[in-house]
Amino acid sequence: MKTLFLATALLFSSLMVSATETKVMIRAKAKDAKFIGSSLGGAHIIIRNKLNQQILAEGNTSGSTGNTDLIMKTPKVRGNSIADEQTGGFLATVDIDEPTFVTIEVISPLSNRQAQAVVSTEMWLIPGKNIVGEGIILEIPGYIIDILKPRTHQYIGLNTIKNKPFLFQANIVMMCGCVIEKGGVWNSDEIEVKGILKKDGKFIKNIDMSWVSTNLFEGSDVITTAGNYELILYAYHAKTGNTGVDKVNYVIFE
Repeated sequence: MKTLFLATALLFSSLMVSATETKVMIRAKAKDAKFIGSSLGGAHIIIRNKLNQQILAEGNTSGSTGNTDLIMKTPKVRGNSIADEQTGGFLATVDIDEPTFVTIEVISPLSNRQAQAVVSTEMWLIPGKNIVGEGIILEIPGYIIDILKPRTHQYIGLNTIKNKPFLFQANIVMMCGCVIEKGGVWNSDEIEVKGILKKDGKFIKNIDMSWVSTNLFEGSDVITTAGNYELILYAYHAKTGNTGVDKVNYVIFE
């Protein structure tokens, strides 16, 4: 029995010794924008062994959104990194004893579930062959849209809004938290923002939304009848095909 125990212990020890620490830098980058870092709560990273789905490493990106000029204005040249030491990322440490095919999954943004997207890729990791520096970059599409007015399931008396514009308001940012403003890097003039208004499940009309201040869009309409209303609000950028949606339901009562 002692001999068997010793042999098992030696085998386990040899397997542990043969495992090699391998570092992998994973970064999440918003489509047509910058990196997702600490200011937005980070992106969640999961590295799994493709064969058995074992989680090899897991954590959140942290750091800055990166250098705007370098990422958005400098022509990309092969070999030149768009990330620096402060740029948001997750440095994973994986212990493997042979080349391992993995799935790398990014979930972002963590704090805004209505805008949350899951992006993944697959690749081989080689023991001791670190992938650092710029690392592996996964692109997260979309916009983070928060409808501010009306509020979810808000009850509004028809007599309080009769004969005056009913305000729709939304906050919209890039998936990295980068600002949308008139004439800015992310130019509000290039982004179509509209609301689709429904009453009792039936389409009524489209609501034009206009930029009024940093990240803030507004529109209005005159509501004359009571009912269960739904506003589906979208943002669309024709140049990149980037899209985002938020939805709110509210009640107008007599």
